[in-house]
Formats: sequence, structure tokens, C-alpha cells
Amino acid sequence: MSENINTLAELSAASLASSPARTRLTYLFDDGKFTELDAYVKDGSELTGVITAFGYVEGNPAYAFSQNIDVKNGAVTEAATNKIAKVYDLAAKTGVPVVGIYDSFGADVSDGAKALKAYGELLMWSSNLSGVVPQIAVVAGVCAGCAAMLAESADFTVMTKDAQLYVAPNSDIKDSAENAAKNGTASLVCADDKEAVEAAKNILLKLPQNNLSPVPMYEFADPTGIPAGDAESVAAAICDGDSVLELNADYGKAAYTALASIGGATVGITATNKTNDALTSDDCSKIARFVRICDSYAIPVITLVDTEGFAANDATEVQGAVKNMAKLAHAYAEATTIKISVVIGKAYGPAYIALAGKGANADISYAVPSAVISPLNPVTAVEFMEHDELKGASDLTAERKALADKYADTKASASYAAVSGCVDGIVEPAQIRETLINSIEIMAGKRISRLPKKHSNIQL
Repeated sequence: MSENINTLAELSAASLASSPARTRLTYLFDDGKFTELDAYVKDGSELTGVITAFGYVEGNPAYAFSQNIDVKNGAVTEAATNKIAKVYDLAAKTGVPVVGIYDSFGADVSDGAKALKAYGELLMWSSNLSGVVPQIAVVAGVCAGCAAMLAESADFTVMTKDAQLYVAPNSDIKDSAENAAKNGTASLVCADDKEAVEAAKNILLKLPQNNLSPVPMYEFADPTGIPAGDAESVAAAICDGDSVLELNADYGKAAYTALASIGGATVGITATNKTNDALTSDDCSKIARFVRICDSYAIPVITLVDTEGFAANDATEVQGAVKNMAKLAHAYAEATTIKISVVIGKAYGPAYIALAGKGANADISYAVPSAVISPLNPVTAVEFMEHDELKGASDLTAERKALADKYADTKASASYAAVSGCVDGIVEPAQIRETLINSIEIMAGKRISRLPKKHSNIQL
């Protein structure tokens, strides 16, 4: 009996020992307090290399697991994955978000096929929970092999600047945080693990508890200034003060995605003129992915449109970018959440249809008075439609520009689009915020039914 008591005492002391994994959980939960799950589960003579727990994040319940690099370098065993699987199971039963903190060199090779089988079950759990409860991954060290796939199954991935995320251990390319940010793998990169966990908390607070919960409502401060210039500054000017959290800033740089709040309610902001470049394959993939996440949790999507369209060049065709362009259009069309678009500059051709087209891709569409909405770039349009007027011009370039400007002011103007039914209204820049608040409120009861099917078959 005394021997059992001593063993239990030793396990208790070991489970409470300070470690990076435990410290990271204190960063996550309110007042650093949490309730640990399966604290005494062992792998052989040692405790498992993961700590699982639940607690509160700004008063809202959350589950979490944190890999412990101090135990076998965080090696993942069957026992460890069983602990994580329990977290997913409880999250599914209670509709509560999951935060995973990764710091491990991968599966314990001595556990062999058992570890692989357990990883497969974790990927299944994460997939089943996708779009049901928010999942945030924090990569605070090495995240390798199957764990990398698990981390990327989350809604958002946050990395520390020194972290690595890769599948192939012998690859010459270890996905550094910098590279992960550029290729869209990491939503945010932070200086250290504390900052990364704080960033994960910030994302979590902007999301509902699950797909059946309403979006969070908060006290808010009014923005300052009048919307002007690029879409990024417009987003900051129309959203609540200090509420904008840009995501994937270094990926698809002609596009902009952010979680924010307007009138105290969470919204997703997408915009298209961060660099004034045409939209590439990466830009399309970035926006499509973000729209699908917002739609999963019924977060209204506000799209600010200012683009000359999709990139059209040899490189685009070689890369098969049209696949991601179709994916972008499909993400909007499939989404049943509130979708409101505002053309704040240019909206040409297929890009207008994909991002701001009334009906399937936007419930309500607005334009500022200076917007230019056209099937083609106005210069190209006059070449097709008014080519005869260019004949004999003494200064062909000047004459073409004059005709293009006239076309933009008439047949491609915001007023012409409104008369034609392409937009629902024309709003002054200073009125965009109020118009959006009113539109979101009136659309709050939106209900829509789709044809019965398992899933769409657009190439993702």
C-alpha cells in the first residue's frame, strides 16, 4: 500500500513539474489556471510527452494539448495520441474550441505502427471537427511528419519565428516560419511562444464557440478617419477601433484577409488591392480559404473590391491558376453566410463576378461613386468597341486614354452599374461603415437551402 502511495506521489510531483509545455498552457488560460486531463498516464516508466487540459480563455471554455519537449524530445506515442484524441472527443461533445501547441520531433519509432495508427485517428478527429469547433494550432518548436499535417488541419496556424514545420525529415527544405508565412502555411508568425499563444487567443476570441453559436459581440470603439486609399486602410477605417487582425499577410500579397468587428460583431474582411497587382493563384487560394472558414462559423464576409482582375500571362497559364480562380468563385457561391461587397475602386471582368457579383457571390453589393465596373479594362474595351474613332488620331495614346476615361465615366461608372442592377446602391466612403452595420443587422436572419449532396466537387 505504501509503495502505491509513493508511486502516486512521484507521479503527482512529475506531472506538476515546470516545463515549456505547461508554461505555454498558463499563457493560454485565464490566470494561468487549468485542469489537467490524464495527468498520470505513462509511456513505460515515464509520463507521456503531451499535457492535455481544459480551462477558460477570457471567460470562454476551451480545450488544449501541449507537447512536452522535455519527455523523449516530445516523441509521440500511442498513449500520447490517445490523450489528445480524448480532447477532440470532449470538444465534439461540448462544442468547445481546441488549441494545439506543437513541439515534437515526431512519432516515437519504438512505438512503430501503433503510433502511426493513433496519428491516423487524430487526423480523422480533426477532420470531423473541422467547421464544427474552431481549431487553432500553435507551432512553438519542431512540428514534423504526421504532426505537421495535423497542425495544418486546424483553421489557423500560428508559428514562433524559430519554429519549423515539415513532413519529410530528410528534405533539404525545412519549412521555416518565414517560408511558412510566404507559402500560406502559417497565418501569423510571432517572436516567441508567449506571443504566439497570445495571438492564438486573439483569434479564438473573434470566433464563435462552435458552428451553432452566434458570433461574439463586444464593446467597441469607433474607428477614426474616413475611408480612403488602399483596401487595407479602408478596412481599418470602417471596422471598430483596434479590432482588425490581419492574417496571412505575407502570402498572396495582392489580397488582404482579416478578422475584425463592426458594431461589436465579428466579421471577416477580404480585400483585393493591397499591392494594386492583379490577383494570382496564391491570392485566389488565400481568399477562398478564408471565406470557407468564415462560412463554417457563420461569420459575415465583407469584401472590398479594387482590382483590374486576375493575372493573365504565360506564367499564370503554366501554373494552372484558373483552378484557384474557379475555387475562389466557388467559395463565395457556396458560402451561405452573410456576404456584402463594396466596390471601392476598379472591378473588372471575372474578378467582379467572383468577388462582388450579385446573387450567388454577394447578397448585397455596393459601390462608391468613383468605382469603375466593367467587363474589360476600359482601355481594352474602347479598342474593341470604338476602334474606328482611333483611326487617324494624331496622338493615338492620348486619344485612347480620352476614350477610355469617357467609357469609365459613363458605361463603366457606378451609376451605370446601379441602373443596370449590378450593384444595389451607391455609398459615399464616409457612409460605408454605417451602411455595413445596417446591412448586417437586416441580414441577420438569413436562411438558405442547398441541393442535397455530400459535398461539392470543385478542385481544392
